[in-house]
Amino acid sequence: MRRAVCPGSFDPITNGHLDIIARASKLYDEVYVAVMINKSKKGLLEIDERIDLIRQVTAEFGNVQVEAFHGLLVDFCKQRDIPAIVKGLRAVSDFDYELQMAQMNNGLSGVETLFVPTNPTYSFLSSSLVKEVAAWGGDVSHLVPPVVLEALTRRLRQD
Repeated sequence: MRRAVCPGSFDPITNGHLDIIARASKLYDEVYVAVMINKSKKGLLEIDERIDLIRQVTAEFGNVQVEAFHGLLVDFCKQRDIPAIVKGLRAVSDFDYELQMAQMNNGLSGVETLFVPTNPTYSFLSSSLVKEVAAWGGDVSHLVPPVVLEALTRRLRQD
């Protein structure tokens, strides 16, 4: 069984994230989406809501599992016998940080990191940018799945 993990905060999941997860799901028998819990940061969407949204938008793939995690990603991988981390790279600026993380993760546990170049359509896209544009009333409907847009719009109306 070939397993990989796609980690992130996914606050919210974007079409760019979904593209990387979809591509990983074609390469691996099982793909875990690990939703990072950072207790020092208050996300826009609650962890349970993020997990539910990711499950909805990845259901069609059939081999994606979604779980929350806190702590070291390599521990998440060890507990589930996952030998590979799949990360999307948008630009050269992502590479410097991600390379350091990949080398640290490999040194800690032997887990390999595979970098997947982002689809050029999504090369500028980040959850932070989506939240900021949406908060100012901008149209982000082409950047997130419809169910995510609904949740994002609902949450921003509450704040």
